[in-house]
Amino acid sequence: MAGCSLRERQDWAEAQLREWYLFPETLPANANPAAYTTLDDYIDSLTANARAQNRDRFFTYRTSIAEENAYYEQGSSAGLGVRLGVNSAARRLFVIEAFETGPGATAGMRRGTEILAIGTSSGNLQTVQSLWVAGGVNAVADALGPDEAGVTRVLQISDASGTRNITVAKRDFALQPVSSTYGYKVIDQGGRKVGYLNLRTFISTAEPQMRTAFAAFRAAGVTQLVVDLRYNGGGLISVAELMGNLMGANRTASDVFSHTVFRPEKSAENTTAYFAAQAESVAPTKIAFITSGGTASASELVINSFLPYLNADVALIGANTYGKPVGQIAIDRPSCDDRLRIVALKTQNSAGEGDYFNGLADRMKSTCTSNDDISYDMGDPREDSTRVALQFLSGQSCTPIIGQSMARMAVTPDTSEKRDILAPARPSTPQREVPGLF
Repeated sequence: MAGCSLRERQDWAEAQLREWYLFPETLPANANPAAYTTLDDYIDSLTANARAQNRDRFFTYRTSIAEENAYYEQGSSAGLGVRLGVNSAARRLFVIEAFETGPGATAGMRRGTEILAIGTSSGNLQTVQSLWVAGGVNAVADALGPDEAGVTRVLQISDASGTRNITVAKRDFALQPVSSTYGYKVIDQGGRKVGYLNLRTFISTAEPQMRTAFAAFRAAGVTQLVVDLRYNGGGLISVAELMGNLMGANRTASDVFSHTVFRPEKSAENTTAYFAAQAESVAPTKIAFITSGGTASASELVINSFLPYLNADVALIGANTYGKPVGQIAIDRPSCDDRLRIVALKTQNSAGEGDYFNGLADRMKSTCTSNDDISYDMGDPREDSTRVALQFLSGQSCTPIIGQSMARMAVTPDTSEKRDILAPARPSTPQREVPGLF
């Protein structure tokens, strides 16, 4: 197609970066597109200096316009419909979440299910252990095959029902941002009503689901919240702003939720979002955010925005966040189905605080370490992170979170049980926003 040669796409991408990139001083003065055989590799070379400075960890990338629109507007994705975590020390692979509408859940996969072996048929199953020995964690991810409808895998799994083989065909499914089974609830803690919300991703379809949850919280007289963002990789800033508004019944129209700041020569694009209470809004006096290394971007924006208002009454529970205080704009080249996501902005709270590239833990006045206990559903008061969150809300002491987050680590600070969220070498848009999605 005219205009879609590799060199034309490379030149287009470089021109957009030089105009919009938040860190223009890091771009190479003399780039050499001829040295790269793919557009992705060339974009990575242009952002390598910012990446080395921990400011753009592959946040700038090319994606498909059609794929991204389908995800952000409808939650549409193709795959097994599960989120996977790996214990690298033990070379073990687990389902840490199964999405209700996905084929994995239909086949019997649940949170806590262990995947022992992967194959295209029962006759060529390879154990996770052998895949790991052969090619590390990337070999495990690759064995699951491309996320395309119709791709079939035979999996040997183990759970409370025993060990067995299942056959799962990947298909298109609509990911629900709020689970229909454990997405929200009102927990009675000795007469104290606590609202629990688990938000998987910040996409358009989250808006009505969040409104339903907060309407239930408001009706129950909830004044304390557990907001579970442990695996939430981000999404739309507009949806993050709505979440802030739903927790801002006691905020005024002059209270700043967040500032969006571009580089100096693009300052005309800067905006400020103010709180706007909704009919469903509540006024929490304390908020416990359950977080992990998979908690990023829009999730961190929401947490950071409440720091100036709640101070020590807002806490991280679990592990440190990923560290993505920057956001992307989308520039399209429709004839090539190219959407360039460029880091072009940073976000700050009302106090001007941002730049948490090493995660939010060291910015918080209250943190509590906990484990991601996959033997229970999220939101179950017996699940460790939920239990510790409820303890924080009741005023009990805890062990603070220590350490930086530079990877998508699950909420398992105990090194003997530590799980990382599985990710392919080049994640799709859904996999960026829903870490561990396969």
